[in-house]
Amino acid sequence: MPDDQATVPPGSGPESGGSAGDAGEPSNLGRVVDLEIERELQDSYLTYAMSTIMDRALPDVRDGLKPSQRRILVAMNDLNLRPGRKHLKCAKIAGNTSGDYHPHGEAVIYPTMVGLAQRWKMRVPLIDPQGNFGSIEGDPPAAMRYTEARMHHAAVEMLADLKLDTVDFQANYDDRLLEPMVLPGKFPNLLINGGMGIAVGMATSLPPHNPTEIFDAIVRVVDDPSIGLGELMTDVVDESGAVVRRGVKGPDFPTGGVIRGRTGIIDAYATGRGRVTLRGRCHIEGKEGGRQSIVIDEIPYSLMQQTLVEKIVESIKEERLTDVSDVRNESGRQAQTRIVLELKRGADPAVVENQLYQHTPLQQTFSIINIALVKRRPRTLGLREMIDCYIEHRVDVIRRRTAYLLREAKKKAHVLEGMIYAVCDIDEV
Repeated sequence: MPDDQATVPPGSGPESGGSAGDAGEPSNLGRVVDLEIERELQDSYLTYAMSTIMDRALPDVRDGLKPSQRRILVAMNDLNLRPGRKHLKCAKIAGNTSGDYHPHGEAVIYPTMVGLAQRWKMRVPLIDPQGNFGSIEGDPPAAMRYTEARMHHAAVEMLADLKLDTVDFQANYDDRLLEPMVLPGKFPNLLINGGMGIAVGMATSLPPHNPTEIFDAIVRVVDDPSIGLGELMTDVVDESGAVVRRGVKGPDFPTGGVIRGRTGIIDAYATGRGRVTLRGRCHIEGKEGGRQSIVIDEIPYSLMQQTLVEKIVESIKEERLTDVSDVRNESGRQAQTRIVLELKRGADPAVVENQLYQHTPLQQTFSIINIALVKRRPRTLGLREMIDCYIEHRVDVIRRRTAYLLREAKKKAHVLEGMIYAVCDIDEV
């Protein structure tokens, strides 16, 4: 058979006794259809690409969540897993998410849930974990039958007013339930936690930010819609010199680190794309006998501690990193970092530190690509545009909430009015 033809196995069409349909219409089953393979590949791949872009890889600009992340939080809300309540097994949460909203299996859902709970990945975690959820050293999490979770306070704020007709809903995969198309999002998740994803033909890499700086920036835009980017990045001080509103200085990564230069930050905030040089933070400790140590306290974002240690050891063996006698990883299991490099007697710590930045991942380039879904279409956004989209969403949520509460109040007033008339005429009734 030629490559550009498609067929259906025999036995399913009317020629072989199959049903032609209740209306007696001829069936296409069993027919061979000539297709141009180039056009078929284009159409099929376009369908796959759009599905990946809109329903998997890119976050929505309004709540900063991908569909899988949103459905996990909705399922946890259905289970009433709020702060202060008992943690629940992750296997149960993943099962409910898969059964009600995201039918792709618990093995896909659980890693997403783990990512929402890891403090070295999320600036403000959305899930409060209990048990082994992995570590910044690169250790994997325990199986979901052992770990437990509940919602973090930030997740509760994102779900606030969900039942007050504040957002649109759609049918779930089997038309059995309704699920929100977006969360009300009182917590500006996209701006604070950022996000990463690889779609078809595009990728997004939104950096996290300091919550106080983002909250202040939102307030300043609401107060003065004409405010410029330069003003948003500058602190507001009062007459005494005290900072009243903090400017958005740049990304604020959960693992710390120092960003060198401001050109990349300004480019990213203005155009939605930029590159910044991110460097870990070190300090020098003196030891007995005149020897010294370099202690790494902070590492670049998304870098595992064990990976850094392995690269340091490799550089020592290849003699690109000199005057280091020993390397120890004294870090904790969470986001704390303490990697100690013992120096040889008489070594210059400044020279060794520069070698670290040059030959190990302690200094990296972080690419900022602010692509998010705006009205279900991918769009590259600057800082001001992301803030504007968030404010627009929150205004819509507040208007819809107010309209809903007004309708409910009028219904209640109508009932109360009827009760008043009934009480006044109780004897006649």
